Amino acid sequence: MNSNTQLSRLLLTCGVIAGPIYIIVGLAQILTREGFDVTRHPLSMMSLGDLGWIQITNFIVTGILVVLGAIGLRRAEADKRWRLGALLIGLYGVGVIGGGLFSTDPSLGFPPGTPNTYPETMTTHAFLHFLFGQLGFLALIIASFIFAWHFAAAKLPGWAAFSAFTGGFFLASIVAGIAIMGAAWTMIALYVAVALGWVWLSALAAWSLRNETMVADGKLQIADAQKSPLS
Repeated sequence: MNSNTQLSRLLLTCGVIAGPIYIIVGLAQILTREGFDVTRHPLSMMSLGDLGWIQITNFIVTGILVVLGAIGLRRAEADKRWRLGALLIGLYGVGVIGGGLFSTDPSLGFPPGTPNTYPETMTTHAFLHFLFGQLGFLALIIASFIFAWHFAAAKLPGWAAFSAFTGGFFLASIVAGIAIMGAAWTMIALYVAVALGWVWLSALAAWSLRNETMVADGKLQIADAQKSPLS
């Protein structure tokens, strides 16, 4: 195995582990942080309070892993659609990092002792958190549709459907949250969408890592549809 292949595998491994780390750390906090309510509070609010450093670290570490994984994906395939999708996944990683560098404002009773209302004004760091988050979400949604296009052209219908469903569900959850703000089910739907996005991203990196057609120079030729678990 030459150095290019080893580097590509290392970068893709970063993408593989990013999703599980984010989900496990987030779930552990949901189950243990006092006063946190998944029907009202987005996970980004875990960045607040004495234990906020845990989610801040989660954002930054997994965001860096996503960026590295995206570099691995770009190295893995020469197709323009694939490489554009990988670039957008990298931008999603940047958005996750930004979400860690800039925290949201306390509100809706979290952390405990905070007034049970929205703040009257948004601080600069909260605005930047929102901006990075929304741009990251948008990048991931577009990336999933681009990969769906790529996989459809490559005659991999399972991966095409998985990618399209991920982007479609994510987009629908955001639209629902805006249209019906404050409804508990829309917040739950967003949690599911975010988790689905992380699962899709890590699965994509894992599939690229496992693919037996990765050649010595690190370029992945998606030519054997039968070898894909979702073909």
